[in-house]
Amino acid sequence: MAEFTSDVTVEDVAVRDTNVSSAVDEPVRAMILDMLAEGERSVAEIDDDLEARGYDRTRNTVRHHVNELRDAGLVEVARLEERNGGTTKYYRANTIVLSYALPDGAREDVAEMAAFLAPEVAELVAGLESEYGETIDRIADEMAPCEHCRDQKYETYLLLTVLRRAFIEGAARGDTDG
Repeated sequence: MAEFTSDVTVEDVAVRDTNVSSAVDEPVRAMILDMLAEGERSVAEIDDDLEARGYDRTRNTVRHHVNELRDAGLVEVARLEERNGGTTKYYRANTIVLSYALPDGAREDVAEMAAFLAPEVAELVAGLESEYGETIDRIADEMAPCEHCRDQKYETYLLLTVLRRAFIEGAARGDTDG
């Protein structure tokens, strides 16, 4: 029997957080998350915006979708407003889900930019592991359901999560400075 082997190099890592992906697998939830990234809204306002986009469901269904996003930690209550004897919750997104694909011709440009940043990222990761190695190990151990799963990429996932969140904080600082 012939054996097929191939030298494959890893060029990218697709991060799939199970809490996030199950919450946004429903297309309307991704729309809601996108709306809430633009600004805070009540369930009634979300319902109206969805109806304008052609999504016609009951307000309770919209409330259910908002609650699923909240339970996944993707949206939070921004404020409460009391009027006419009732309380209205206004929600906002605290997470942005990006669902894009790079154009076919961008591969070389992206590779060049990645190569440019790679030495600095390697230095950042080494510093992070040096300063927080025990914490990284502890969290990765908590993520591993059993000792046999320890060889999975829990540390990679954790480091990418830290880098993504640092990227968001750094980008936000850059927006306010410039």
